Amino acid sequence: MDFLRLPTIVFSDISKQDRGTLIWDSTKNQVFKALQEHGCFEASFDGVSPDLRKSVFASLKQLFDLPLETKIRNVPDKIFNGYIGQFKEVPIFESLGIEDPETFSNLMWPEGNRLFCDSMQVYLKTLTVIDEIVRMMVLESLNLEEYIDEHMELTSYLVRVNKYRVPEKDECDTGLRSHADKNLLTILHQNEVEGLEVKNRDGEWFKVKFSPNSFVVMAGETFNVWTNGRLHAPTHRVVMSGEKDRFSIGVFSVPKWEKTVKAPEEMVDKEHPLLFNPFNYGDFTKFFCLKENVNDKFALKKYCGVSS
Repeated sequence: MDFLRLPTIVFSDISKQDRGTLIWDSTKNQVFKALQEHGCFEASFDGVSPDLRKSVFASLKQLFDLPLETKIRNVPDKIFNGYIGQFKEVPIFESLGIEDPETFSNLMWPEGNRLFCDSMQVYLKTLTVIDEIVRMMVLESLNLEEYIDEHMELTSYLVRVNKYRVPEKDECDTGLRSHADKNLLTILHQNEVEGLEVKNRDGEWFKVKFSPNSFVVMAGETFNVWTNGRLHAPTHRVVMSGEKDRFSIGVFSVPKWEKTVKAPEEMVDKEHPLLFNPFNYGDFTKFFCLKENVNDKFALKKYCGVSS
């Protein structure tokens, strides 16, 4: 399988205060084009220092080495926000959701783990800024500046930390089955072990190779709904190879459960008829968790798609 080199976009010198400048507009054009054509891109920026990256991934190994009875304390008040693992179909995969680093840290290490908590808080704060910048740029590209505040208020953030162990002999090498993210935007970071694969618009699978100091920014299906089909939410998966465990971190901007997701009226016209009816994100999540829907790649379309 060939490697796919995603568009690389530099964010090191960009802040929200740069709106309207030449560097902002140039970056904005790159972001929108990449999310339309590929649904994802490689973000390069120095906000996460090598020391912080090293600290975070060292902490992840320590975290996943905890006993199972400790990890399953991560019981969420919302579906998908807690511990995931022990699946027959993907036995090499484990994942933990983190809504608040301090609460999570105290749950996993009752005696305290200040290093993990502080590192994850800085990490989350840094990546949420990138998330906001990217979403602002998409809305500006679509002339929807008046919706920026409403759009930011739509979401909260979830961190998921993941471990993909080396498969044992005769064990399936699939770490995460093919899917498109259901949220608005995802920012992925990994240790130096590859495994992410993305399907392009022609249906071909490619391995994604990116720098340890870079991140993959990926549009989710809900962002595509909100823009009435203007973006591409890519199907992706994780397939393991080699002799090292893979650790990754995903920062997800997720609609709040009580919020209704709907495309602004400016996104609907004769050339772009409405593709999805407005939907409540919490209700959709419950629908998606039903046994007959959880592996359905067209669950969102099934739930609220407009019949042609």
